[in-house]
Amino acid sequence: MTVIARFEVRHSQFLDEHGEIAAPLPEFARDPQNLIALYRWMVLMRAYDAKAIALQRTGQLGTFASLLGQEAVNAGVGSAMAEDDVFLMTYRENGVQMMRGVTIKELFLYWGGDERGSAFLTPRRDFPICITIAAHVTHAVGAAYAMKLRREPRVAVCALGDGATSKGDFHEGLNAAGAWTLPVVFVVTNNQWAISVPRGTQSAARTLAQKAIAAGIEGLQVDGNDVIAVRHAMDQALAKARGGGGPTLIEALTYRLSDHTTADDATRYRNPDEVAEAWKNEPLQRLRTHLTACGAWDKGKEDALLKHCNEKVQAAAQAYLDIPAPAPEQIFDHLYATLPAALQKQRAEALGE
Repeated sequence: MTVIARFEVRHSQFLDEHGEIAAPLPEFARDPQNLIALYRWMVLMRAYDAKAIALQRTGQLGTFASLLGQEAVNAGVGSAMAEDDVFLMTYRENGVQMMRGVTIKELFLYWGGDERGSAFLTPRRDFPICITIAAHVTHAVGAAYAMKLRREPRVAVCALGDGATSKGDFHEGLNAAGAWTLPVVFVVTNNQWAISVPRGTQSAARTLAQKAIAAGIEGLQVDGNDVIAVRHAMDQALAKARGGGGPTLIEALTYRLSDHTTADDATRYRNPDEVAEAWKNEPLQRLRTHLTACGAWDKGKEDALLKHCNEKVQAAAQAYLDIPAPAPEQIFDHLYATLPAALQKQRAEALGE
């Protein structure tokens, strides 16, 4: 018997769970100011998340999908992307959207059921939030194919969850991306749970990164609670894609510290000891510990940042609440460029015309 191929999946980590350096830092991470900028974004994401849940619990927002515990993945992805790149997301990457210019008020509008929140002013070429699991993987491939045809030095970045890697759209998209050597980066946030189904039940694969191998593309794994590892992997994958080297799949290992959404109760299927253990590994504490040890952070700066973020989020929430509710006809106004005759009739009936 002859071995005709061997494959491997590498795991990257620079900051361990105690905030200590586990491997030589990439160049950007050697400057504490760069890490402080990432930390500030992560704290803002957590403040936004807490406010969104409070608004939902008081009936002022619809069902909300928390990004609690996944701030490092969001910050690492958002900080690495270029302005002209295109982002395709699920419902748990609001942090990346914020870093790319989508306002918190617009995000609140979206979660409040107002489609004006999907018409964000910046960045106009990014796709709207995709609720249908893995459907946007094929959309990312289409966008990347257009970029390649136009010879544009741009990249499509597709974020998805661990559960999405079990869908046919995911495998079809990866296969096409590999066959056509497209400029696309797939970021799989492995938060260990697809709603109530644990990672071990979803797939027998040892890693999710290895699912890229069948498509002939590179798959790698990073510590998703280490923002340095996420950012470094993204920098490399984006540079490769921009230079014509084709796609990459990055599996970011983290943990969903929240319920799946505010319509879920994770205590029905998760052991509280597991969640408590995961809190010891959460990304904000890890980076804060490192910055404090470097002498770049202290309690005064932390208190000032928390105050700033809470005030910013509160102002955005008030701006959202001050916007008049959408008129009934707006349910038709975001469907087509030109409304078909049948829906024109329904629109008129809704207005009593």
